[in-house]
Amino acid sequence: MNSKNSGRGLEEFLMGKGFYIVLFLCAAVIGLSAWMMTAGNETMEDLTSSDVSLNERRVETVLITPDVQTPRVEVMATPSEVPAPVEPVVKEEEGTLPVWNETAAEAVVWPVEGELERLHDVDRLHYDVTLRDWRTHEGVDILAPLGETVRAAMGGVVQEVGDSGLYGTEVVIDHGDGTAAVYANLASMPAVNVGDCVSAGDVIGAVGTTALCEIGQGTHLHFVMYLDGTSVDPLDYLPA
Repeated sequence: MNSKNSGRGLEEFLMGKGFYIVLFLCAAVIGLSAWMMTAGNETMEDLTSSDVSLNERRVETVLITPDVQTPRVEVMATPSEVPAPVEPVVKEEEGTLPVWNETAAEAVVWPVEGELERLHDVDRLHYDVTLRDWRTHEGVDILAPLGETVRAAMGGVVQEVGDSGLYGTEVVIDHGDGTAAVYANLASMPAVNVGDCVSAGDVIGAVGTTALCEIGQGTHLHFVMYLDGTSVDPLDYLPA
């Protein structure tokens, strides 16, 4: 009997003011839950944005060294420790001769002393008493006794030594300035060899009779000068 009355009273309560009270409580619970979820999301976003900003920051470490200059220590070498200068080594190519540094103008002498028998002339023909024909003459013929000493007229390097055929034993000296001298009709044994460096006045041989094309003349030195390969008058170079 009592249970029926209590059940009926609860039903009347729910149908009356109690219904609204329960509805309000439910709404409050729902609202509280929504607020808590919203607040939680905002807190997570704040934490996330905070982490991103921290990750985006670049931390640089600057090392500042003290401005201290290391003292410079100079070591003075004793004279015995100073290395001597090394001179460059100039290698000569095979088949080449030394180069004479003097020019013909520095020192010039007559190769022998004597009268001129034949002069230099390449523009006109002259009668040759040995060959009995008319021909030009590239050098000068200086009369001198057989065996007379022949000297280098200018300094240079001996370029050739040997028998030339018609003009006999000869010595060719390159002066290093574009000029070269030929000493022909020498005795068979010259006093120099190829490659020798000679100065003006050095003995290079003796007057001979080896020039077959000039055997009809008196004993003499056949002396020729060349400039860049062209025959020139030796009297333009020899002292007056």
